[in-house]
Amino acid sequence: MATVNLGRIKPVFRGAFNNSTAYVIDDIVTSGNETFIAIAATQGNATSNGSFWTKLAAKGTDGTDVGTTLTTQGDILYRDGSGLQRLGAGTSGQFLKTQGTGANPVWATNTAGIAQVITGESSTQYQVSNASSSNPHFPTSNKITLNITPSSTNSKILVQALTTVRANDSSSDVGVGLCIRESISGGSTTNIIGSTNHYASGLYFSAPIASNYRVRLTEFALRSPNTTSQITYDVGLLAYGIDSGGYVNLNDENSTGRIIAQEVTVW
Repeated sequence: MATVNLGRIKPVFRGAFNNSTAYVIDDIVTSGNETFIAIAATQGNATSNGSFWTKLAAKGTDGTDVGTTLTTQGDILYRDGSGLQRLGAGTSGQFLKTQGTGANPVWATNTAGIAQVITGESSTQYQVSNASSSNPHFPTSNKITLNITPSSTNSKILVQALTTVRANDSSSDVGVGLCIRESISGGSTTNIIGSTNHYASGLYFSAPIASNYRVRLTEFALRSPNTTSQITYDVGLLAYGIDSGGYVNLNDENSTGRIIAQEVTVW
């Protein structure tokens, strides 16, 4: 039976290129960071000679060794302006915060929430009588008041007032409500709830009103004072339509009126 010589049926790796070695077709060698295959028998012809060698592969640009960059459990891999970098684990409860395009991520602490709660109260009755206009009325002593100093200019202040009010007038319709005012660093006051509209806060009664008409009123406001200076809040009455002999009481019968201010911090 005749024998058929098929020659090589697969390439042969010959290791690093040697100028003195004889190579045949399909020999594979390495040279520098590249790999070549012989396309013709050769000896002494460098791999750069395209008549005898064809390049199979070349080493690319070295990347970051992630195995050595990340060293500790909890590490985070990110890219900065030049390459891959390690961000070590933050502390318990922190979150990963992006700082936008062109900036690196960081661990941050969630500071949003209630930073402080301040309360004030008074158990002294304050009475308004003969009030034909709807201007607000505030006690000059024994006030329902408090002072709060925000920790940040970005903070919100939630203010709430609660007290008992009694209205009495035998001949006139009466409007009654609560008013809260604000003063920063002892400066001028601003009515943040109630100004001249007695309908905006509270109740409107049609005459005649019995003296035992007694209600519990509450009001609240969310403020953005944009300051870290001390803020004073106090509570007054809006009263309208009170004839001679009529009156409206704040903290009726010396019941306790309260005011609460909460500093709400944001990121």
